[in-house]
Amino acid sequence: MPTDPGKGIDTATLPWEELFFEPIGSPIFIKSLLKDPDTGMEVTLLGYPAGVLNPKHTHPCAHGMYVLQGTLVTHKGHFGPGSFVWFPEGEVMEHGATSAQDVVALFLTNKPFSVDYK
Repeated sequence: MPTDPGKGIDTATLPWEELFFEPIGSPIFIKSLLKDPDTGMEVTLLGYPAGVLNPKHTHPCAHGMYVLQGTLVTHKGHFGPGSFVWFPEGEVMEHGATSAQDVVALFLTNKPFSVDYK
């Protein structure tokens, strides 16, 4: 994670970190931009490769996704670039990419993040 996001972050040169969750069966990718040590709030770039869907799960935090490229597929519908989708704490959800293209979104949480699969 960048040491001082207050000075700006060049996300183009920041490397993607690979994450693997068994229920997804394929890696997803993140670029951590900010984590508040007091609240646990996080700001991350999130990348789903084409065709990857995170199956039914919940989080102990609310979070939002602002779509930067591709189409975000969720249980609420399909959302293209410029769309913002909010997911309340504890909501059972699915999200990922269409089979045609990768999706990249700015991912924001309101407190510490974890995933609980259903």
